[in-house]
Amino acid sequence: MKVPLVSVIIPARDESGNLPALLDEIAVALATIDHEVLVVDDASRDASWSLLQARARRDPRLRPLRHAESTGQSTAVWQAAQLARGEWLATLDGDGQNVPADLPRLLERARQGDVSLVAGHRTRRHDDWLKRLSSRVANGVRARLLRDATPDTGCGLKVIHRRAFLRLPYFDHMHRFLPALVLSQGGRCVSLPVNHRPRGTGHSHYGLHDRLWAGLVDMLGVMWLRYRSRLPADLEPLEREAEVDAAAPRATTGCDP
Repeated sequence: MKVPLVSVIIPARDESGNLPALLDEIAVALATIDHEVLVVDDASRDASWSLLQARARRDPRLRPLRHAESTGQSTAVWQAAQLARGEWLATLDGDGQNVPADLPRLLERARQGDVSLVAGHRTRRHDDWLKRLSSRVANGVRARLLRDATPDTGCGLKVIHRRAFLRLPYFDHMHRFLPALVLSQGGRCVSLPVNHRPRGTGHSHYGLHDRLWAGLVDMLGVMWLRYRSRLPADLEPLEREAEVDAAAPRATTGCDP
């Protein structure tokens, strides 16, 4: 089986009203790019799982996964990353507010070779005032404490090298701190403006409590990880191949003088 360039990971809970259009848009956006799509149904109570099963029978690029009990967005993304086959991972939310047409641009920037993660920055939010306020406060606190140089860590649209992701420590809510975690491992992150649109159907599973107060302990933990990290650190390997080549007798042929 051909290894895809990018594995798109979508955590989803009760998003049966948004998933069909979202998957259609991903197929169009990545039509010329080798890809696979892993949707993690996080114990949905609606028709999400039956919808994904039916669609996977028609689309071999779709790989549905399911939690019997809800474990949250970070666990869904982390588990899907372990099973992904792509060189790059692209994440986006299952509510349809992220625009898949932005994916090729983020992937192109990521493949320039000087970054580990490209994060989306929703410059024009289409949410209610409370959600915008809570996100602004949470981003402000994170930026001040973690100095992750990322204006919108809450944006679900990100592209990250799979090897870089797999090196990160796992914990619940880790998806909120990916830029800071990548920086702690010696990687580099950049942000690009992306589109944002109103939710199609359903309702958000997060509020002010989830975005700020529930994350304070995690934020302190990330600060500790960054403080204790000694990466990046120069590491020079022993050049055995060069030594062997230098010590080996020179082969001769009939054409040698």
